Amino acid sequence: MISSIIFIILVLASTAFFVYNSKKVYRNIFLGRDVVIKDNPSQRLNTMLRVAFGQSKMATRPIPFILHLFVYVGFVLINVEVLEMVVDGLFHTHRVFSFLGSFYNFLIGFFEILAFLVTFGCVIFLIRRNVVHVKRLVMKELNGWPKMDANIILCAEIILMSALFLMNAADQTLQARGNEHYHPAGSFPISQFIAPMLSGMSDGSLVFIERFCWWLHIFGIFGFLNYLPYSKHFHILLAFPNTYLSNLNPKGKFKNLESVTDVVKPNFDPSYQPVTDANNPQRFGAKDVFDLNWKQLLDAYSCTECGRCTSSCPQNTTGKLLSPRKIMMDTRDRLVEVGKNIDKNGSFVDDGKSLLGDYITNEEIWACNTCNACVQECPINIDPLSIIMDMRQFLVMEQSAAPTELNGMFSNLENNGAPWQFSPADRANWVNEQ
Repeated sequence: MISSIIFIILVLASTAFFVYNSKKVYRNIFLGRDVVIKDNPSQRLNTMLRVAFGQSKMATRPIPFILHLFVYVGFVLINVEVLEMVVDGLFHTHRVFSFLGSFYNFLIGFFEILAFLVTFGCVIFLIRRNVVHVKRLVMKELNGWPKMDANIILCAEIILMSALFLMNAADQTLQARGNEHYHPAGSFPISQFIAPMLSGMSDGSLVFIERFCWWLHIFGIFGFLNYLPYSKHFHILLAFPNTYLSNLNPKGKFKNLESVTDVVKPNFDPSYQPVTDANNPQRFGAKDVFDLNWKQLLDAYSCTECGRCTSSCPQNTTGKLLSPRKIMMDTRDRLVEVGKNIDKNGSFVDDGKSLLGDYITNEEIWACNTCNACVQECPINIDPLSIIMDMRQFLVMEQSAAPTELNGMFSNLENNGAPWQFSPADRANWVNEQ
């Protein structure tokens, strides 16, 4: 009874804390400008199932794809066994789903194999990050917390899977001894190799090990749940809505500012009706997170920090300062800072900082050649380029801070109707040279 009460309190407290922190993330995301995304629901559902659920874009790099598939599938399916552990915790039962008979034995054996593959994948990921030093996993934007965050999760996964094996090994040994509470149930293809090491222990010691590992696994699951809002691993949940809300336009299509369209288009179409409020002018482009739309902020929270965007960026490869991953990480860091400001003051109080300038430099923004490689490579369809382009719009249209080369082109467009320094009257002169 005491055990069940403690478990219920743990479930309720963990769930409440997770909801509390998730609401903060939700609030932060919707600090951005409003954007309506309701078109093509069937295409969006197909994109989500293919990209997020099916992991289709991960497959372009086979080794990390296979390892990630181990962890991803294991994480999803092993939670079925966690569901049984929750029921056992609530009602103080033992392997409550064992009434499924041989199918239950198959499931437990299958889950053990998955747990082994999860452990194997996490070990290899740790080696790739900390021993092999894969280039995209050791770049300077990952120094400090981002690197620690990744290692914490990988180590936690290994500990949880190890606890599962040890729990099953103790359970199996108690079953073999005919212990009253531990009735025969399950198949243990992995933990059976651990069980012989426990054979010399008393029933009391085995029960302690089984219960300790059970509670460790339960605390680990709820701890992981409440760690998510503070970690890049929130993508486990956000990848699905983020891919559903993907930009379905061709990658070379850039959006126009509605406020500019409202000024220019009436000159060509007198019947055009402005869509923006002339009495409430908005900033051109983006200087801070408030100027980005909520989908861009959702992108930032969904970023897995895998670095595929940066490793595919030709500007980064040639030594430029730009790293698309850093753009997304900086956006999230600034958004978290703004959220903490709101938590402290009740509403946002100007802190003298902004995303552009304090987090992201002009040099990074202008290094981009808008090739869309980062967008193409992202495994969950994040769009760093849209943030870069919005910041460029701010620099050009609000601060007239374009590079000299662009200012020259702008002058030529204004005066000559073309990017070149030739009068419109001279455009056809090349014909005379034939």
